[in-house]
Amino acid sequence: MATEEELFASVDALLEEEPQLPPPAERARLREAAGITQARLAVALKTSTQTVKNYENGRSEPKEPRLSAYQRLLNGWAAKYPAHGTPATAPAPAPVAVPQPEVPETFTGPVAPEATETETTAPVEAPAVQAAPERPARPAATSRRPALKKAVKSATDLRFPHGPLAVLDGDGSAYGVDGIVLDCPATTVPELVEWTIKESGLGAAKLNRHGKDSDPLIVLTASAAVRLGLPERLQGHEQRRSLRLPEDHSVVKQVAKAKWQLTQRGFGPWARIYRKAQGRERQCVQLAILSWDALDERSWPGVAEMEPADIARVLGVYAQRVITPRGSTAVSGLELMTALRPPTRAVRDEATGNWVSGHNPGSLGTEPTDPAPPEATLEHPVVVNSGWTGGFLNEEAYQWVRPVNLLTDEECTLPFAVGLDLNTAFLAAAARLAVGLSAPDHFHAPKFNPKIPGSWLVDLSHIELDPRLPSPFTPDGTRPTGPAWYQTHTVAYVQELGYNVHPIEAYLRRETGAYLDPWHDRLKTAYVDTLADLGVTKDLTDTEFLAAMERHKQVDPALTAVLSAIKATVKGGVGKLRERPQGKNYKDGDRWPALERPTWRPDIRAAVISKARVNMHRKLGNMAKMTGLYPLAVLSDCVVYPSPGDSPLDFLPYAASGKPQPGGFRLGPTPGLAKLEGVQSMLWAVDLMEQGLNPARHIKGGDAVFDEGE
Repeated sequence: MATEEELFASVDALLEEEPQLPPPAERARLREAAGITQARLAVALKTSTQTVKNYENGRSEPKEPRLSAYQRLLNGWAAKYPAHGTPATAPAPAPVAVPQPEVPETFTGPVAPEATETETTAPVEAPAVQAAPERPARPAATSRRPALKKAVKSATDLRFPHGPLAVLDGDGSAYGVDGIVLDCPATTVPELVEWTIKESGLGAAKLNRHGKDSDPLIVLTASAAVRLGLPERLQGHEQRRSLRLPEDHSVVKQVAKAKWQLTQRGFGPWARIYRKAQGRERQCVQLAILSWDALDERSWPGVAEMEPADIARVLGVYAQRVITPRGSTAVSGLELMTALRPPTRAVRDEATGNWVSGHNPGSLGTEPTDPAPPEATLEHPVVVNSGWTGGFLNEEAYQWVRPVNLLTDEECTLPFAVGLDLNTAFLAAAARLAVGLSAPDHFHAPKFNPKIPGSWLVDLSHIELDPRLPSPFTPDGTRPTGPAWYQTHTVAYVQELGYNVHPIEAYLRRETGAYLDPWHDRLKTAYVDTLADLGVTKDLTDTEFLAAMERHKQVDPALTAVLSAIKATVKGGVGKLRERPQGKNYKDGDRWPALERPTWRPDIRAAVISKARVNMHRKLGNMAKMTGLYPLAVLSDCVVYPSPGDSPLDFLPYAASGKPQPGGFRLGPTPGLAKLEGVQSMLWAVDLMEQGLNPARHIKGGDAVFDEGE
């Protein structure tokens, strides 16, 4: 005979087991008996309609806390609607007509060569789903973070009701934007891809009517990667960008066996899996593996260590304001250019009356364009194969330190060195920037025209400027020593300074346009809106702005990471325009993969950097005229000034009315305006200068990294 203690122990063991749900068919019967639709049940369980369907056809099972809530509901229905009983029930609600999504007329013509890593067709429609309702807002008094000025919007495109992406955890929970959680039953990578395309409702609408919808992104946590048969970490390569699974790995074989394909990058931290398009159906999924360092700490500070729901929030805001990530922020910056200026559009063939693929005006087209020799890099085929020895463009950001012997006693007695940083200086330079859209043509002894983008061979060595300022013509700020190649903006600035120019030679482009304008506008809005969400708004006084910038990183770590990623997208996207060859086996003169992109355009990169450097020099000159102050050092978009106080307010020029003087550095949250970078003692700055080091690199208190995405 069992004792009472033994019986109670057995019963307690049963109570501790997970709730047992009725069979899938019974779940559906109970719901139908109650007159509840799958969509309405999905709202109650805070999940998707497709997930409820999966519960009722046995494809997946709920997990806690949803499991207990679902069992409680089913038990209640079972008591009211037993299998063989016929209790009176309230009439089922009349079905509500759901508007069908209007599928745009998307042209699916020939795929551009740029899409070698992506199959490009129109998206497939997701099954009918209903997004989870918005959660009740907290009272303002108890909120720990400011309300988003322009929060991530709930999905309005019925094809993508669950937003652009999801973060998959090891228990099969896929965390999306707006707090939604989907149940993913996949245990292999091919199953995950099938689920993402057919059931998840993930994706994002195109950014331009001639473009393509963004494919869904699934971010894998370390536990999710292991669950799918992937190693938690990749090893065996010196460079992170070279990490990838070997071709004989079981997961790579699974992908191939299921008739899916990987891009040329293989199965690395950012793996793109697709099938060739069939008709209007688009089949492509982007994976990002967190434990393989998909999210670079420099661009996404702290994000990889966040909880899945918080990671989804960070990436969701970025996707809504910038673009669904498809790789590093540098890759995303480049992809954004193409997404906003698609290379092709549908045009009617006059001869046949059929719609065919045609060039989209203002874009870079579908074919890569070789640069002029002086615009290329030393290892480029146009240089190696031609034996070019005529020199190269050297349009780079400033790295300049004023010679110590040019410091005055008065400057050395000032107590502070204050660093100013220009907000997204490259982005500000991209505004209304005319660049070449066609191949370069060669000219001898041309007349200079500041409206024509290109590269000019000019001798500027005779121009003598104030040595307390860096030369505007060279990155190191030294005076030119003879003829050299310059981008149009640099030469135009020579005329602005009052000097005549007589070009010896030039490579110019006949077709021009403001290619980067939509890229600039979208990223500027993203930057300004994200800063505003962190409490740094345009209406602040300069004193209030400095205070807001001092505390903005403590307001919301998620949005701080978004802001960092936006800035990295700008700088990395510009750098990608001249991506260099990678790999120790590369030989000079060989073509490398980046050259096959229409967006491999070193001349456009040079135009952005030239304009940014000229903008910086113009402000430096105006500051000298208005205040008599000269910089100690400049590094890219950071400048260090001697100051009588520890704030920019102690030396920036203001009118009698209190308003900032135009032409110099001004504080503010928009691209091109300045913020405080750091403060150190003047003695500290002079000591670095005497050692040949740049105070602008260290003024923040650590080594600044100016990565241009190369």
